[in-house]
Amino acid sequence: MTARAVVVGDALIDELRDSTGVREFVGGAGLNVAVGLSRLGVATSLVAMVGDDEPGARIRSYLADFDVELIASRSPQGSSRAVSTRTGGGEPTYEFNDAARARRIRFGDQERAAFAAAEIVVVSCVPFDDAEQTAEMLGAVAGSRLAVDPNPRAGMMQDRTGFARGFELAAAEAELVKVGEDDARLPYDEPLEQLRARLVDLGVGAVLATYGPGGAAIDLGADAVTRPISDLPGRIVDTMGAGDAAFAATVAGLLEARPESADDWSRILEDAMDAAAATCRFEGALLRLPSAVEGIHVDRLGT
Repeated sequence: MTARAVVVGDALIDELRDSTGVREFVGGAGLNVAVGLSRLGVATSLVAMVGDDEPGARIRSYLADFDVELIASRSPQGSSRAVSTRTGGGEPTYEFNDAARARRIRFGDQERAAFAAAEIVVVSCVPFDDAEQTAEMLGAVAGSRLAVDPNPRAGMMQDRTGFARGFELAAAEAELVKVGEDDARLPYDEPLEQLRARLVDLGVGAVLATYGPGGAAIDLGADAVTRPISDLPGRIVDTMGAGDAAFAATVAGLLEARPESADDWSRILEDAMDAAAATCRFEGALLRLPSAVEGIHVDRLGT
């Protein structure tokens, strides 16, 4: 029987601005993970807020193209949008519209039924600083296997302390938590190593820590496995979505067979780094696999 996952998170339009012009992609961390899981053979539903507008129609069409079921919460302010401006070699800056900043997900009968039928519930980029919303979500997913990526966004987070508190409530119930350097810096203002230790102390079964070009590690209590970024043909075109690809691949590995040893986790981490590296060879956040760059002349990669 095909594994089934439900992702709870954001779905939006990514508007990219740089020296070459303006381009739009359907995106959002939650959506990226849901589509990535579907591409990896996992039957997936996405619980997200989507507007009844033209951008919302694009989001719905995109999800349908990748066989992801959308369980939509109504958005009175329309669909969410993130504008990223990229200049030179610096990090992009992000601005979010009113719908993104006021995002809220409904947890009704349809959502609860989907959670109950899923083998795992994956949470990525929800407003953990909204205590009421966090409590509703945790009540709705109670009893489910849980994987969490906090994905704080400076332009959407209202309360740093509240976000950390809500995230830790979810993390304490999770068997897998993914964190990167922004997850440590924005809510905690601390190094990623310190957040990793904090999560291990909370009792999280596996902590996936991503370091961009520095690769990744998975903490398994007192033990850890590490992996460098995978060396694939072609240049890095766009790092957007690399973390989401690694998270999706790790969740897919959990569903394929529960890892029982450090070697099992090492194989899962290798697959996650392969997916992240391949995704970076193309513009946009769509999960790619190493097969996407096989047989293609390196001069054509990223075009």
